[in-house]
Amino acid sequence: MTNRDIISKIKTIVTPYTQRKEGLSEFDESTNFLNDLEINSANLVDVVLDVEDEFDIEIDNESMEGMMTVGDARDIIIKKLND
Repeated sequence: MTNRDIISKIKTIVTPYTQRKEGLSEFDESTNFLNDLEINSANLVDVVLDVEDEFDIEIDNESMEGMMTVGDARDIIIKKLND
C-alpha cells in the first residue's frame, strides 16, 4: 500500500467528521485534524476507531495521542501494519 493510498483512505475516513470542509481541499501530510479540519476531540476517537477498522490494526493510547496530523496517522498506520 502506497503513501498516497493510505492518505486517500484517511481523507475518506475523516470527511464525515470534518467541520471545516475547506481543509479537505488542502488535504496532505501536514493537515492537522484539530486545527485545519476542526474535528472535535470526541470525533477524533471515532476517526481512530474507523482507522483501526479500515486497516485492521490496533492503535494504543500513546499512539493515538501522537496522531495530530495526517502524516502522523500515516506513520502510525505503516508502523502498525509492519508490526
